[in-house]
Amino acid sequence: MAKPNYSFEKRKKELERQKKKDEKRARKSEQSVDDVVQDEDSADDSTASEE
Repeated sequence: MAKPNYSFEKRKKELERQKKKDEKRARKSEQSVDDVVQDEDSADDSTASEE
C-alpha cells in the first residue's frame, strides 16, 4: 500500500491560502482607490458650492 503524500496536500493548502490572501489584498486596494476617488469627487463638489 502506498503511503499518502502529505507534502503535496500541504503545498496545495498553502497555494489556496496564498491565492485567497492575494484576492483579499486586491479587493482592499480596489476599495481604497474607490474611496480616494469618492473623496476627490466630494471635495470637488464642496469647492464648487463655496464659489
